[in-house]
Amino acid sequence: MPTLTKPQTTPARVRPARRRNAEVGRRSMIVRALVAWAIALITMFPVAWLALGAFRDSGDVFSGKIFTPLTVHNFVYVLTEIPFPRYLLNSAIVSVSVTVVALLFHSMAAYALARLRFPGRDLGFTMILSTMLVSMPVILVPLFLIIKWLGLVDTYGGLIVPAIFNAFGIFLLRQYYLNIPRELEEAAELDGCGYPRLYWNVILPLSRPILASLGVLFFLANWNSFIWPLAITQDPKLWVIQLGISSLQGQYSSSWGYILAGALLAAVPTVVVFLLGQRWLVDSLKTSGSK
Repeated sequence: MPTLTKPQTTPARVRPARRRNAEVGRRSMIVRALVAWAIALITMFPVAWLALGAFRDSGDVFSGKIFTPLTVHNFVYVLTEIPFPRYLLNSAIVSVSVTVVALLFHSMAAYALARLRFPGRDLGFTMILSTMLVSMPVILVPLFLIIKWLGLVDTYGGLIVPAIFNAFGIFLLRQYYLNIPRELEEAAELDGCGYPRLYWNVILPLSRPILASLGVLFFLANWNSFIWPLAITQDPKLWVIQLGISSLQGQYSSSWGYILAGALLAAVPTVVVFLLGQRWLVDSLKTSGSK
């Protein structure tokens, strides 16, 4: 009587399939790596061209030559012959002041909108969000008239006060506060904490990651602002860094070496701030978007 034997899957049939899958995965990874490197090189090309042009003479910037003599004359001229350090200082004063004050006020507003219950809360939040649809050029004239009525034209106050309000910051903080467990607040209330101590001792310490990421965004936005400083300042002593670079372009239209050196100096603080805060920036965006 013949015996039935169970067909066996030999390892020799399995190994080629696994080998093919591994080969396909390896090729896919190589293709994705090449695409990523290509995108990175395209993105970094303007920065590399800016850095290289800042160390060249103005006549060699658009010459198309790769290897030309490098010099630091452009940086020496920008830092000594024009008030570029003053422009950097003004930008630092405005950016840091706006960032600190905005984080304090925005966290208060966001906490109230996320945790407190009062009539018109949702309507107020909707009105705040609606301001994100209005661009700066639309409100430039009425905002200038208000600042002029307040006597803040050609002052640091005129540069700082209108830049404090930011609907995106309030929105981002509110979304973050919605994720904080209510048990923490209830425990603090049992210990006798009122709203001011609850906000200062419980909410703010828990908000350090999102405040750090927002601080990076506010600093970068105000450091690179141009339209409002152009409208509100006439005194060159109050010019920020972007106005200073713009004045270089108008006064030395053929001296691109000076312009590129100024642009590179202006980009250094933004790169440093971004590198210091990029971890909190990415983490907070992921957390606030989860609810």
